[in-house]
Amino acid sequence: MNKSNKALIGGIAVGLAGLAIARYVRDCNSGNKAEEIWTTANIPDLTGKVIVVTGANSGIGYEAAREMARKGARTILACRSLDKARVALEQIQSEIAGAQVEIMGLDLASQQSIRRFAYEFTSRYDRLDILVNNAGIMWTPYSKTEDGFESQFGTNHLGHFALTGLLINHLLKTPGSRVVNVSSIGHRNGIMDFDNLMFEGGNGYSRHGAYSRSKLANLLFTDELERRCRAINADAIAVAAHPGGSNTNLSRHVENLWFVRILRPLLEWMTQSPAMGALPTLRAAVDPAVRGGQYYGPGGFMEMTGYPILVQSNAASHNLADARQLWSVSEELTGVTFEVFDERTNKYQGVTR
Repeated sequence: MNKSNKALIGGIAVGLAGLAIARYVRDCNSGNKAEEIWTTANIPDLTGKVIVVTGANSGIGYEAAREMARKGARTILACRSLDKARVALEQIQSEIAGAQVEIMGLDLASQQSIRRFAYEFTSRYDRLDILVNNAGIMWTPYSKTEDGFESQFGTNHLGHFALTGLLINHLLKTPGSRVVNVSSIGHRNGIMDFDNLMFEGGNGYSRHGAYSRSKLANLLFTDELERRCRAINADAIAVAAHPGGSNTNLSRHVENLWFVRILRPLLEWMTQSPAMGALPTLRAAVDPAVRGGQYYGPGGFMEMTGYPILVQSNAASHNLADARQLWSVSEELTGVTFEVFDERTNKYQGVTR
């Protein structure tokens, strides 16, 4: 057993102990004060709004898309698998009469697919009220996207960075628009190493380390996007959310690991449903009280379960130098530039928040 696996197993053991305590505490006390309980009943009327949710065929994305469609939004399920997306579409339409839902193909591991999606969307719609950057992969073995990016960083961060950049003009011309980046409590273990950003050739790669880095990148991107929106006084905000511990298929790449098989019953017992896990994303997307740069997650012990509240990410996620360097590197890697910020701020110099 190599050092990385030992560290991973040790971390999981500690985490499981904490999760067990968290579940016990949650069972004894919901973790939220009565006045902090925010549910789907708090979602306002969304009639007339156009919303894109990536990875909306299952899990958090599906639950969020369904509830926004229930409130009248024109909701686009942006999914890699169109077969799975059709099933999700049929489920929503059968449950919600008159739901305005459609599917569009989007593979965030392919810059070509991202550009194709953006072209199709902007050709058909003249507004974008909410972009939910939800899709992602977790703890995959080392591999590369078709563009040569490490898969977790390429999908979870670079894919959404490019998508947002290609849709930014539609967002900025839509009053009160929002970008919601779905991160993870795993960001706390992320380390930005710009000298080996994507573990080239598998150098230094670990499944959990790469995932945590990609989730930290989501938050750095959120902060920098929000700063740039404020610099041009845009009527748009960037916010983030995390689902806590949710029982979704995001962990499908680790299901066959021996310790995961052994601990699966315990893991399922200690996590919450995708519907509960989607609430922080929904709140960040539609709550009128949300402000730019905020971060929402479950309000229970260790932010693993519970109803959504305003939470805090770690100090590394607010590192201004890292955020700006990540932005520059991401533009270079994807070829997607947010020219509107440069054009309207005389080569943006940045503002602090």
